[in-house]
Amino acid sequence: MFFKTQKTDSGSLGQLGERIAQDYLKKSGYRIVETNFKNTTGRCLGEIDIIAKKEQALFFIEVKTRRGSSSKIILPEENINSQKLKRLAKIIQIYIKKKNLYDFPYQIDAISILIQPDSRKFNLRHLKNIFL
Repeated sequence: MFFKTQKTDSGSLGQLGERIAQDYLKKSGYRIVETNFKNTTGRCLGEIDIIAKKEQALFFIEVKTRRGSSSKIILPEENINSQKLKRLAKIIQIYIKKKNLYDFPYQIDAISILIQPDSRKFNLRHLKNIFL
């Protein structure tokens, strides 16, 4: 788990969270492979926020961003429920098939970003290897 406080930039909340997450991942040695991947055939299942690579593994990363204080009861990652994880697992399988990446190990991570309402700071937590 990683917890960090920094200043934020302007922009929509979701886009801002994804930019913060990408910056964090790059500084942590990940290479961003793709962002906002959506399945283009069949019923739309949603999207994978960030697909990254580190060493010889793929990381499918869900980013959740909220404004509020850390004393709030609902944290951003609490919006990642079993239904969301099941849809994400289906999209991951579509991605793996489309890119022919059957031999790559992978994991699902989440990055939770809580942006402080009265300042331009945020708290970031990297939740590794979340699963069904």
